[in-house]
Formats: sequence, C-alpha cells, structure tokens
Amino acid sequence: MRSTWISGIAAGLLLASSAAAIAADGSAMPHKNLRVCKDPNNMPFANMKGEGFEDRIAELFARKLGVAVEYFTFPQRLGFIRNTLRFKIPGQDYPCDIVMGVPAGWGQVASTKPYYRSTYVMVFAPGRGGLDGVNTEADFLALPAQQLAQLKIGVFDRSPGSAWVARHGLVDSGVPYKTMNPNPDEYPGQIVERDLAEGKIDVAVVWGPVGAWFAKRVRDPQLRVVPLESEIGVRFDYAMAMGVRRGEAAWQAEVERLIDENRDEIAAILDDFGVPRLALEGADGAAER
Repeated sequence: MRSTWISGIAAGLLLASSAAAIAADGSAMPHKNLRVCKDPNNMPFANMKGEGFEDRIAELFARKLGVAVEYFTFPQRLGFIRNTLRFKIPGQDYPCDIVMGVPAGWGQVASTKPYYRSTYVMVFAPGRGGLDGVNTEADFLALPAQQLAQLKIGVFDRSPGSAWVARHGLVDSGVPYKTMNPNPDEYPGQIVERDLAEGKIDVAVVWGPVGAWFAKRVRDPQLRVVPLESEIGVRFDYAMAMGVRRGEAAWQAEVERLIDENRDEIAAILDDFGVPRLALEGADGAAER
C-alpha cells in the first residue's frame, strides 16, 4: 500500500494537527507499554534474549517513550501477522501493537515510512571454487561458464535469488532452500553459518542483513560478502519499515515521529550489526543514510 493522499489542504492540516496533539501526550500508544510482535529465533533481527537489532531499536523507542517493552513471540512464518498483530480473542486485547521490520508498503499492515534500505548479497569462501578474485557481482558472472556450472549456489525458493540464477542460466547450479520452514528451530542464517561454512554449498544468495551478520560469525573459513544490484526482472533492494494495525493512524504517526527523531541512533544500531545499507530516498527525493 502506498501512502494515502488526503484531498483538501484544510482536511490534511486538521488531521496532522490532531495526530500531533495525540502523539504529544503519549495517548497514541494502544497500550501503556511498547508491545512488540516478533519471531523468537530470527537473528540478526530478534530472538528470545533480545539480542537482535530490531530488539535494540524497540528498546530505544521504549526509552524515548518512557515505557517498558513487552514482547509477544510467534515464528515468523505463514500467518505471522494473523497470529500476532491482528490476533484478537473476543473480549480481550490484541497481544502486541507493532512489528519492527516489514517491507515498506506491505499490504498486510499499515506500514510506516521506511527506516533503512538494504539489498540481497552473495556470500562465499574465496578459497573455494576459484572465487578468490571475485569482489563484485560482475566478477562472479564473468567467470568461465564451466566454472560457474560446477558451483553449488544456495537460494531460497521463490526469492530474488532463485530469479537471479534463472536469469543468468545458473538453474542447474542452484540448491533450493525452503523460504517457509515449518520447524521453528530452523532459521534463514543457517544457510551461511552451517551449510556454506561446512562446504555443502559454495555460494549463498541471501537478504543482506542475514548474510552480513552470519558471515561475520563464521571464522573458518573466512567469508566474503558481495552486494547484489537489482536488474530487469530481478529486484534485490528493498526499503524496510515498521508495521502497525490499519486504522491506528495516531499510533502510526507516533512511530514515524520516533523514526524521524532517532535516525542517527537507529543507523548506529544497524551499523553495529553490519547491515548493508543503501541510500534511502526521503519523501522529498533527497537521499538519506
């Protein structure tokens, strides 16, 4: 969903004024504490110990609001939003009020303005498969066809990675992984820290925050992370936002205020986790970091 345009300058000013007034006294929050919906086992985003960067940003927001953080956990698989943000038993309250990371404009929630933009990456051990000289995507695609054909490239099914191997004639080299694994003990980063590290695959094509964070955790072998660029038919870069329930305009405005007022601190948290970041286009078209 794109931002809703409100017809009439007067109506727009009235709505903005009302939202600001509600946000100023804190009553925009659906609950007295910051209640976050999250996956309990999905680093580097979040886990039960609160070690992910989304956990850190949630704690930052709670400090700014002067409240505590409460977490409601559910594996981030099919039905995540239905079982968290939109889950409501008659006569009871919703269990949580915000998802700290969703694609900007995602239709299942009311998404805020984006707070970072990243891209998919290629992760590999340079000493394997003759990849020592690969420092860019172009270097990789310029390798001899016979060499490329011998590589095992791990990609998640129905992901930009699977579209990329198809576009470049590398389907036979692709090793498919399930995007939605029903086992809550499994997590996307295992493609890097387990299968790539152990040599079951030679290359992993994964979402940038996942690839970069897990690559740093692997000490032997040393892994290289190469950002991938979007091209015709394959989109790799996505802006990420936060999600709230539809119809909670005042709460959405409050979350966006927190994003705007804490961009430097958010950026520092993302950098701590090595999140590959691209320029984020602001509402006025100006590039931000």
